[in-house]
Amino acid sequence: MSKPVVALVGRPNVGKSTLFNRLAGGRTAIVADVPGVTRDRLYRDAEWEKRTFTLVDTGGLFLPDPDFSGEVRKQVEKAIEEADVVVFVVDFRVGPTPEDEEIARLLHKYRKKVVLAVNKVDNFRRDSHHVYEFLTLGLGEPIPISALHGLNIDTLLSKIVEMFPPEEADEEVEGIRVAVVGRPNVGKSSLVNALLREERVIVSEVPGTTRDAIDTVLVQDDKRYIIVDTSGIRRKSRVTPGVERYSVIRALRAIDRADVVLLVLDAALGVVEQDKKIGGYIEEAGKGLIIIINKWDLVMEKTDIEDFQQMVRAELHFLSYAPLLFISALSGWGVDQVLGLVDLVASEQVKRISTGNLNNWLNEILLFNPPPSTKGKELKIYYAVQVGVKPPHFLFFVNDPDLVHFSYKRFLENQLRKTYGFEGTPLRLIFRRRRS
Repeated sequence: MSKPVVALVGRPNVGKSTLFNRLAGGRTAIVADVPGVTRDRLYRDAEWEKRTFTLVDTGGLFLPDPDFSGEVRKQVEKAIEEADVVVFVVDFRVGPTPEDEEIARLLHKYRKKVVLAVNKVDNFRRDSHHVYEFLTLGLGEPIPISALHGLNIDTLLSKIVEMFPPEEADEEVEGIRVAVVGRPNVGKSSLVNALLREERVIVSEVPGTTRDAIDTVLVQDDKRYIIVDTSGIRRKSRVTPGVERYSVIRALRAIDRADVVLLVLDAALGVVEQDKKIGGYIEEAGKGLIIIINKWDLVMEKTDIEDFQQMVRAELHFLSYAPLLFISALSGWGVDQVLGLVDLVASEQVKRISTGNLNNWLNEILLFNPPPSTKGKELKIYYAVQVGVKPPHFLFFVNDPDLVHFSYKRFLENQLRKTYGFEGTPLRLIFRRRRS
């Protein structure tokens, strides 16, 4: 099920990034935080009152442009359009400004659910009545906060969650859900069109849980695949060229609803920062992953494939488990291998290892590679059990979880993959103290 998206908007220097860090890293629960994933991100998954949501920071989005013209306005509208709830951050010390009023007009235009957060209120008893100056923006009752000091953040979060749409289950359409994601102009639409060529049987188009999303059901060799809607797919006329930064929001929605994700890279550009951010979200979401190197035909004569593979692996080192596939979506070269890899990764996501088999493996590992001591204390691993799939979860019972060094955890994960495969899927290793 797709998580609600909450976008923070506002002028520069009103405290959006401070509030983002407070909401995502303070009293909210960060759902996943994977070592090695790029930390300079626009988004972070958080939880409040048992609702998980994706928080999007628009830091730097609203540039000093009094007319809000050109690309700035397009990006503003893109961010607003894609969000379920918009948190409009204003500066109490400055008061309502013409730029605030312009942003408010945009929010009225899109009829968005808006929470008006008046930031930098340090003395609630003295200053609370001045907060109501922001009623002139016409966006409902303002909520006074101090992002820096964490004041009244609980009230803000509760108001945000109150505005979420009701939780709905995905429609039960049998098949492997495949999302094709990546930056604009890497060839996502070309790849989808190549997968849906006429000799394949397109069964129907079914509504997704994301508003106005259309998923395409594809049948090949009696296997059913659901191509999950993502930015640019099947709605080219509605995608504004050149607006790149917040196309990621729709990609996040598609990732949430997928079983297997195809992360499409442009062979001519290699790996850029946005690719790392999207890849980090796929890892955190626990989805199956295939990295597609598109437009390889344009560079293959002057680029060594092994050198290119090493570069991709180095840049996306936290996705080392994902298979790489070189294709040309426009010509169709290599595309016939995509669905076969999707089948493989989908099966790896649900693979189960019996407890007996797993502990035989663990005993052998401990015999030849016992865990190192930490501060003079010896880590003891008693036994392990697989407790979940999509992605596979393994629970290790130990004498003290604090003694598990990240390097030994990584060693265990590498050994699990070496023995059992798990190609294309992240793994979750959990260490818990064994009760007496």
